[in-house]
Amino acid sequence: MTPRELPMPDNRIVQIADVLVNYSLSIQPGQKVLIRGESLAEPLIQETYRAALRAGALVTPQIGLPGLEKIFMDEANDEQLQWIQPMSRLVTEEYDALLAISASSNTREGTQFDPEKLALRGKANQPIQDRFFERAAKGEFKWVATLFPTQAFAQDADMAFEDYAEFVYHACLPDSEDPIGFWKNMEARQEHLVQYLNGVKTLRLVAKDTDLTVGVKDRKWINCAGRENFPDGEVFTGPIETETEGHVRFTYPAVHQGNEVTDAQLWFEKGRIVKAAAQKGKDFLLATLDRDEGARILGEFAIGTNPGITRFTRNTLFDEKIQGTVHMAVGMSYPDSGGTNQSQVHWDMICDMREGGKLYADDELIYENGAFTIDFE
Repeated sequence: MTPRELPMPDNRIVQIADVLVNYSLSIQPGQKVLIRGESLAEPLIQETYRAALRAGALVTPQIGLPGLEKIFMDEANDEQLQWIQPMSRLVTEEYDALLAISASSNTREGTQFDPEKLALRGKANQPIQDRFFERAAKGEFKWVATLFPTQAFAQDADMAFEDYAEFVYHACLPDSEDPIGFWKNMEARQEHLVQYLNGVKTLRLVAKDTDLTVGVKDRKWINCAGRENFPDGEVFTGPIETETEGHVRFTYPAVHQGNEVTDAQLWFEKGRIVKAAAQKGKDFLLATLDRDEGARILGEFAIGTNPGITRFTRNTLFDEKIQGTVHMAVGMSYPDSGGTNQSQVHWDMICDMREGGKLYADDELIYENGAFTIDFE
């Protein structure tokens, strides 16, 4: 039995719940809201439920238990794997907002899942996923994903639980006196950067064992400041599907579905990955890239901007936001960025740019050693 996790201090939970409900989702009276979380996130689920009710929402809590996913993947037959739960359709079509809280008791649970079962399940759920992001892109549906600290997350980060909880607190609430004001200010600052990047045609990334060119002409850059991820801090776009060329070597282990791939390298020609290598986890990397037709195409290019996230923790929600890094996702593009690539896969991989990395926009150096070299104000 997994021991019950220690909760974060009550006031922190209340503050985070306030940001999630009243800033990230901007819940209005009468809106239908689903709060989905694992049982170890009980303190945050309770406070977000309270905050959503006070905001006048019609709230449905959905609580998961540790181990249920493994039971399903072990026991489900083809019919069960392909069954779309009515609740999934209902939420995707009729709800106004979704709050998803991750609180894993075992982050490696998925490492032994059958890849063929995962592919079959993913293919069946593709229409639901597509509709989810279609409504989100139109502004008809809001969603935010966050995390509640657990022993498993702390172990992945090579930290004591108490230190990890403090790390999460600092990343989510850099200004404890005015948490919502902090994220609004970040959004305003990043808007200048987004407006500049919206006029760029080509980006070139140069770093250790990396020289990658990405076409982004007429694609929309998205300002991420706590609206859909919390904590947040990045700007991203969906690259032109046929215009990624070159080679990239990722600095940190690439973690996906509980599997860890170290020293991942990808080679692109005319937008597609034509070669892939890794020091560890190569078989999983190749199997994921072969999941479907879109998995070998770059679906996202992004720059991390959160100064409160300074270390790698093996959790993408935090790691992709590290200030001084660039990350890319193979697979699915987000429609609101103008990207059109469709895939069951969306796997973020991170390059640390703080030691010699450079980013060029239409041949002009705009970013070096993890910091911008030009003023966007």
